[in-house]
Amino acid sequence: MAPHDVRRPFKRPAISDQQRRRDLSLLRQSQNRRDAQHQARCLASSVLSLQSQTPEPVPEFEIELVEETESQSEEESGTLTKDLDVRQASKLKGAEARKWFAAQLMLPEWMIDIPDRLNHDWYVLARPAGKRCIVVSSNGTTVSRLRNGSVLHHFPSALPCGARTRDQSGSSQSYCILDCIFHESDQTYYVIDMVCWRGYSLYDCTAEFRFFWLNSKLAETGACDSPSRYHKFRFSSVPVFNCDQSGLYAAYTGVVSYVKDGLLFYNKHAHYQTGNTPLALVWKDEHCSQYVIDTDSKGDIPSQQQVVLELQDDGKLSTSDDPAVNFGCLDREFIQKVCFISELHSGSLLKFAIGDGGLSFVDGKLEKADLHYLGKTNRARMFADSYSKVIFQYMVRHAPLKFDDLLASISSSNDQENKPSDVEMVS
Repeated sequence: MAPHDVRRPFKRPAISDQQRRRDLSLLRQSQNRRDAQHQARCLASSVLSLQSQTPEPVPEFEIELVEETESQSEEESGTLTKDLDVRQASKLKGAEARKWFAAQLMLPEWMIDIPDRLNHDWYVLARPAGKRCIVVSSNGTTVSRLRNGSVLHHFPSALPCGARTRDQSGSSQSYCILDCIFHESDQTYYVIDMVCWRGYSLYDCTAEFRFFWLNSKLAETGACDSPSRYHKFRFSSVPVFNCDQSGLYAAYTGVVSYVKDGLLFYNKHAHYQTGNTPLALVWKDEHCSQYVIDTDSKGDIPSQQQVVLELQDDGKLSTSDDPAVNFGCLDREFIQKVCFISELHSGSLLKFAIGDGGLSFVDGKLEKADLHYLGKTNRARMFADSYSKVIFQYMVRHAPLKFDDLLASISSSNDQENKPSDVEMVS
């Protein structure tokens, strides 16, 4: 399938503020970087100034009795758990461990509008079909955990500190964290991002740098070699392309060693941000994915779109986004009847079908949703659907964002750049 020239104008009705949130995310990154640099300068100057002063004796422990409310205690406990690094978190057990690891992945939003400067500021790759997981190698072993935080595999690997071998080198405190997809048919971990390497954090590095390190460092370890005694599963990188017209075609139509499940788009300047982010996007159609429309527990496509929302204290039904998007509110009569019988409470994940009334939008924001209660979700599920997933699935059923639309956006951007400026030259 050769690239073809698409020149038709591209314009879709606004159903989201995804572009605005992309701009805000990049702005926050820049602000956080400046704040960190300022903090480092203050710390350095404080240390230098304190060295010239005579330190006053201070007690080893300073205790202040403060009346603590239950909510304060829970909030501080959650903060302490959140601030753990991966070595400390590996000591957590049961639900606490699952909850911590479930929050460590960067979750791409679904593409519901096409980013500005797609051909300049974005990468594209063919997403492998399989189980999304975070892989951690540390202290002579390797563990992979699924999106819900549960353990997928516990195994030796050729990753740094990933197996107990005689020739193992490096600090015992070193560790690696990789963002992967486990591909069942060839028993391979396809690495789509690198989060930490030999103890060096890449969270605050751009995608451009992370992908460079991923490709240069992974092959050096032998992790891409065939399985052996100290290396149970093979790891492999995924081809990444600049998202110009040729790169988009290569990702969409190119032959790869795995089954495709859509395309992933990464903003080149984006840091690795845990949770939902508009700076990474997923897009699918029937050509590059077997599962464009979500299926039910039996693998069948339901006649009506199904969504999973989280019940709040006030009865509102919200998505997993931060901030969350509310899709509706349960009335008191429903709460009194159903919630008591089904033991529903704040934080419960509930499944709904979108009825014939569909979704209504005003100025790019959701105004109304025709929801019909189906029941509670599987207990293994950790999060509600994101707003972008619900809208993408709704678009697939009614007005899908097509591959030609992506090409048209790139062509339109190229036309704007090549268009002569109307600026008059003054000599």
